[in-house]
Amino acid sequence: MGEEKKVIVFALGSEEYGVEVEKVRTIERMQPMTRVPKAPEFIKGVINLRGIVIPIIDLRARFGLEEVASTDATRIIIVSAAEFEVGLIVDSANDVIDVDTDNIDTPPEVVGGIKAKYLDGIARVGESRLLVLLNLEQVLNRSEIQQLERFEE
Repeated sequence: MGEEKKVIVFALGSEEYGVEVEKVRTIERMQPMTRVPKAPEFIKGVINLRGIVIPIIDLRARFGLEEVASTDATRIIIVSAAEFEVGLIVDSANDVIDVDTDNIDTPPEVVGGIKAKYLDGIARVGESRLLVLLNLEQVLNRSEIQQLERFEE
Protein backbone atom coordinates (compact mmCIF):
# COMPACT_ATOMS: atom_id res chain seq x y z
CA MET A 1 0.00 0.00 0.00
CA GLY A 2 1.25 3.45 -0.92
CA GLU A 3 0.14 6.57 0.86
CA GLU A 4 -3.45 7.79 0.65
CA LYS A 5 -4.34 10.99 -1.22
CA LYS A 6 -7.67 12.71 -0.52
CA VAL A 7 -9.26 13.70 -3.81
CA ILE A 8 -12.40 15.69 -4.69
CA VAL A 9 -14.28 13.93 -7.48
CA PHE A 10 -16.11 15.97 -10.12
CA ALA A 11 -17.72 15.25 -13.46
CA LEU A 12 -17.43 16.64 -16.96
CA GLY A 13 -19.98 14.78 -19.03
CA SER A 14 -19.72 11.06 -18.30
CA GLU A 15 -16.06 11.24 -17.19
CA GLU A 16 -14.96 11.53 -13.58
CA TYR A 17 -11.99 13.69 -12.62
CA GLY A 18 -10.18 14.38 -9.40
CA VAL A 19 -8.18 17.13 -7.80
CA GLU A 20 -6.29 16.91 -4.51
CA VAL A 21 -8.27 18.22 -1.54
CA GLU A 22 -5.32 20.39 -0.37
CA LYS A 23 -5.59 22.43 -3.56
CA VAL A 24 -9.33 23.07 -3.21
CA ARG A 25 -10.37 26.18 -1.28
CA THR A 26 -14.15 25.92 -1.66
CA ILE A 27 -16.92 24.64 -3.94
CA GLU A 28 -19.51 27.23 -4.96
CA ARG A 29 -22.77 27.22 -6.88
CA MET A 30 -22.80 28.93 -10.26
CA GLN A 31 -23.06 32.70 -10.01
CA PRO A 32 -23.02 35.70 -12.32
CA MET A 33 -19.57 36.60 -13.65
CA THR A 34 -18.05 39.68 -15.19
CA ARG A 35 -16.63 39.04 -18.67
CA VAL A 36 -13.04 40.10 -19.26
CA PRO A 37 -12.22 41.66 -22.64
CA LYS A 38 -9.61 39.87 -24.78
CA ALA A 39 -9.43 36.91 -22.39
CA PRO A 40 -8.92 33.43 -23.87
CA GLU A 41 -12.22 31.74 -24.83
CA PHE A 42 -12.11 29.25 -21.93
CA ILE A 43 -11.90 32.05 -19.33
CA LYS A 44 -15.53 32.86 -18.67
CA GLY A 45 -14.86 35.92 -16.53
CA VAL A 46 -14.24 36.85 -12.92
CA ILE A 47 -16.31 36.69 -9.74
CA ASN A 48 -16.02 38.55 -6.46
CA LEU A 49 -15.87 35.86 -3.78
CA ARG A 50 -15.87 37.32 -0.28
CA GLY A 51 -13.90 40.36 -1.45
CA ILE A 52 -11.41 38.49 -3.65
CA VAL A 53 -11.59 38.69 -7.45
CA ILE A 54 -11.20 35.19 -8.88
CA PRO A 55 -10.85 34.28 -12.57
CA ILE A 56 -13.21 31.51 -13.71
CA ILE A 57 -12.18 28.83 -16.22
CA ASP A 58 -14.73 26.66 -18.02
CA LEU A 59 -13.00 23.26 -17.91
CA ARG A 60 -15.12 21.96 -20.80
CA ALA A 61 -13.89 24.83 -23.02
CA ARG A 62 -10.32 24.45 -21.70
CA PHE A 63 -10.28 20.80 -22.72
CA GLY A 64 -12.04 21.37 -26.04
CA LEU A 65 -15.18 19.52 -24.96
CA GLU A 66 -18.69 20.42 -26.10
CA GLU A 67 -20.22 23.27 -24.08
CA VAL A 68 -23.43 22.59 -22.20
CA ALA A 69 -25.84 24.84 -20.33
CA SER A 70 -25.43 25.17 -16.56
CA THR A 71 -27.73 23.09 -14.37
CA ASP A 72 -28.50 23.03 -10.65
CA ALA A 73 -25.63 20.56 -10.28
CA THR A 74 -23.05 22.82 -12.00
CA ARG A 75 -20.37 23.96 -9.56
CA ILE A 76 -17.35 26.26 -9.45
CA ILE A 77 -14.44 24.59 -7.68
CA ILE A 78 -12.09 27.28 -6.32
CA VAL A 79 -8.55 25.87 -6.43
CA SER A 80 -5.16 27.21 -5.52
CA ALA A 81 -2.10 26.42 -7.59
CA ALA A 82 1.18 28.19 -8.20
CA GLU A 83 0.34 31.13 -5.86
CA PHE A 84 -2.98 32.08 -7.39
CA GLU A 85 -6.61 31.10 -7.00
CA VAL A 86 -8.92 30.29 -9.88
CA GLY A 87 -12.41 28.82 -10.25
CA LEU A 88 -13.10 25.78 -12.41
CA ILE A 89 -16.61 25.30 -13.82
CA VAL A 90 -17.54 21.60 -13.66
CA ASP A 91 -20.78 19.73 -14.39
CA SER A 92 -21.00 18.48 -10.79
CA ALA A 93 -18.83 17.92 -7.72
CA ASN A 94 -19.73 14.53 -6.33
CA ASP A 95 -17.50 13.07 -3.71
CA VAL A 96 -14.35 13.09 -1.61
CA ILE A 97 -12.43 9.82 -1.73
CA ASP A 98 -9.08 8.38 -0.67
CA VAL A 99 -6.86 7.18 -3.51
CA ASP A 100 -3.91 4.87 -2.88
CA THR A 101 -0.87 6.33 -4.69
CA ASP A 102 0.07 2.77 -5.77
CA ASN A 103 -3.13 2.75 -7.85
CA ILE A 104 -2.21 5.86 -9.90
CA ASP A 105 -0.88 5.18 -13.39
CA THR A 106 0.81 7.50 -15.88
CA PRO A 107 -1.85 8.86 -18.24
CA PRO A 108 -1.86 7.86 -21.91
CA GLU A 109 -1.18 10.64 -24.46
CA VAL A 110 -4.88 11.47 -24.80
CA VAL A 111 -7.76 10.59 -22.46
CA GLY A 112 -11.28 11.40 -23.63
CA GLY A 113 -9.85 14.02 -26.02
CA ILE A 114 -7.80 15.70 -23.27
CA LYS A 115 -4.04 15.96 -23.75
CA ALA A 116 -1.83 14.19 -21.19
CA LYS A 117 -0.09 17.45 -20.19
CA TYR A 118 -3.26 18.43 -18.30
CA LEU A 119 -3.29 15.16 -16.37
CA ASP A 120 -1.37 13.93 -13.33
CA GLY A 121 -2.46 10.34 -13.74
CA ILE A 122 -5.27 7.85 -13.90
CA ALA A 123 -6.36 6.46 -10.54
CA ARG A 124 -7.93 3.02 -10.25
CA VAL A 125 -10.66 3.18 -7.60
CA GLY A 126 -12.27 -0.12 -6.68
CA GLU A 127 -12.81 -2.75 -9.36
CA SER A 128 -14.14 -0.77 -12.31
CA ARG A 129 -13.88 2.96 -11.56
CA LEU A 130 -11.22 5.14 -13.17
CA LEU A 131 -10.56 8.69 -12.07
CA VAL A 132 -8.61 11.21 -14.19
CA LEU A 133 -6.38 13.31 -11.90
CA LEU A 134 -5.76 16.88 -13.09
CA ASN A 135 -2.39 18.62 -13.21
CA LEU A 136 -3.56 22.05 -12.05
CA GLU A 137 -0.31 23.80 -12.94
CA GLN A 138 -0.91 22.90 -16.62
CA VAL A 139 -4.67 23.54 -16.59
CA LEU A 140 -3.96 26.95 -15.06
CA ASN A 141 -1.35 28.07 -17.54
CA ARG A 142 0.63 30.81 -15.76
CA SER A 143 0.95 33.18 -18.74
CA GLU A 144 -2.80 33.05 -19.41
CA ILE A 145 -3.62 33.76 -15.77
CA GLN A 146 -1.09 36.62 -15.63
CA GLN A 147 -2.73 38.08 -18.74
CA LEU A 148 -6.08 37.90 -16.94
CA GLU A 149 -4.67 39.53 -13.80
CA ARG A 150 -3.52 42.52 -15.87
CA PHE A 151 -7.14 43.16 -16.90
CA GLU A 152 -8.20 43.27 -13.25
CA GLU A 153 -5.90 46.19 -12.39
